[in-house]
Amino acid sequence: MTERFYLYDDTEETKTRYVSFMGENQRFDLAIMQTGRYYGKSIVLDIQGSRYAIIGQDDLDEEGYLEFAYNLSEEGATELRSFLRQLI
Repeated sequence: MTERFYLYDDTEETKTRYVSFMGENQRFDLAIMQTGRYYGKSIVLDIQGSRYAIIGQDDLDEEGYLEFAYNLSEEGATELRSFLRQLI
């Protein structure tokens, strides 16, 4: 067996918030992890949709980003963006 080559293997404390809310069009079940990694961005996991993205304010401003990352309609992305702007 060959020796495993690690690019990195770090352990870090994180702050995780679990939140579920009902928007106008759909329900959101999220885990939002804040860490010192990723330059202050948060890891946002869509628990029901099995999708995640590393999101900062600049990503919220990028047109189509949430739609692509979470496979959302424009309306669903607008609801999620509005919620995440309060946190990120």
